[in-house]
Amino acid sequence: MSSLNSSTSATVIQNDQQAINAAYQVADFALVERNIRDQQRILPVDVIQQFSLKGLGAIRIAKKYGGAQVSNKTLAHVFRILSKADASVGQIPQNQFGLLNAIENIASESQKQFIYAEILKGKRLSNGGPERHSKDTKTIETRLDQLNGQYVLNGEKFYSTGSSFADWLAIRAIHPLGHTVLTIINAQAQGVEIANDWDGFGQRTTASGTVRLKNVVVNPELIMDEKPLADASKYRGAYSQLIQVAIDVGIAEAAFADTLSAIHKARPIVDANVEKASFEAYTLQEVGELNILLDASILLLDEAAEYLDQLDAQDTVTPQQASKASIIVAEAKVYANDAALQISEKLLELGGSRSSLSTHNLDQHWRNARVHTLHDPVRWKLHAIGNYYLNGTQDQRHAWI
Repeated sequence: MSSLNSSTSATVIQNDQQAINAAYQVADFALVERNIRDQQRILPVDVIQQFSLKGLGAIRIAKKYGGAQVSNKTLAHVFRILSKADASVGQIPQNQFGLLNAIENIASESQKQFIYAEILKGKRLSNGGPERHSKDTKTIETRLDQLNGQYVLNGEKFYSTGSSFADWLAIRAIHPLGHTVLTIINAQAQGVEIANDWDGFGQRTTASGTVRLKNVVVNPELIMDEKPLADASKYRGAYSQLIQVAIDVGIAEAAFADTLSAIHKARPIVDANVEKASFEAYTLQEVGELNILLDASILLLDEAAEYLDQLDAQDTVTPQQASKASIIVAEAKVYANDAALQISEKLLELGGSRSSLSTHNLDQHWRNARVHTLHDPVRWKLHAIGNYYLNGTQDQRHAWI
């Protein structure tokens, strides 16, 4: 996958409104051939190129480094807009933002300056992903070793969303001294193999496949110790999850819009004795309930984003505030999960038999919702929420809570 041409400059977004405007422009472009891409598993190369050229990849970089440093609420809005148009397009840059947030907490000043400058140019950063055959998502076997006076990476990653579009890859590995580090490598480096072998039934065009690493030389100046991320005052999990919630809400919004359209095209059941399906009593009830569920998910997402904005504005954050951030975002996740799954399923029921025709591709919303919500099972969100309010406990410090 080719990266941005070196002679092409990305727009540098200056404020929140510019970010939202750019998101709508990319979303309009993404929507045009979304169904074809989904049905034929065609990667959205041109769309992601537009995302980068319009400067959306750098909108959370701090102003002192040249970024817009938009609010969390604006960031969530941007991901809602993109995901409503194409859920795969919404997911592809998600890891870049999560990684940049981690880098802000663990990188040296010189590392930040280099990485942020690359992103501001329109370069893309993707994760090397978890490992497919490990006992859990935290366990990794990829190693950073010393060979002939150089650091080299060896291992295999999976679920590497967006890796086919990446200029840089962020790879977690075990350091020779035993601790976990985050390394940044050129995606085109010798020894890097990126396979677009993701074959999930949803989120089909996210390029969430395999990255293989064989004696990949690592610049020692781009190795970062992850220990600071264990700090109880950090809320990187809440930040990362906020974007995941926004993606789910965007899927729900797309499904709801298609639900209304499908009902208007459907025939009423004969027992209803009405002229149009949109006049059926039970259909009206269902749509009302779905609308409330969607509105609630949007409100909870906005509330969670606003709380993170409050923490961002503080000089220091307490562990208690960080825990509360995780819980508030988890509450939003529960509603977003239900909205995306329930609305996308009801779309097919209320739209009738014709809504199942492949030419309409309406099943993509449920497929995308089902696959994306598997990233962070909602049952554990409910467990965390209950434990927090009943026992005052919330000790998880990882990227999905």
